[in-house]
Amino acid sequence: MGNAGRYLIVALISAAVALGTLWVSRSLLAPQEHSGGKLHAFVHQQLDLDREQEARIEALEVRFASRRAELEATLRQANAELARAMASEHQYGPRVAAAVDHAHMAMGDLQKATLEHIFAMRALLRPDQAVRFDRAVDKALTEAGGG
Repeated sequence: MGNAGRYLIVALISAAVALGTLWVSRSLLAPQEHSGGKLHAFVHQQLDLDREQEARIEALEVRFASRRAELEATLRQANAELARAMASEHQYGPRVAAAVDHAHMAMGDLQKATLEHIFAMRALLRPDQAVRFDRAVDKALTEAGGG
């Protein structure tokens, strides 16, 4: 396989990683009523939140849902940019390289926002709840299938 073939494979893998990041974000953190996000279901069903915690976490979720939608749109745009660059260059050229970098930045921004959201929720928990939350996060991130 020539260099162009290897670069095409790298570009395709990058696109797959971008889609995987999007899927993990949606499946792990999506509000329970929308797509059954396991972590949010755990927080609301298993941590015995008091009313103040429920209200504060709900406010975090509303803000994060909006931010996540923006970041996912940017990621979709970056993936479309990558597809266009691949279609026009048919090799790992400057447009493909720039599009891969853009997709990686978008993935990183989504991952950072997701982690900020997780830590913001954790900050609202009592110590006994935080221990259980940490275990659930660890399990969600390390289980086969991403959560």
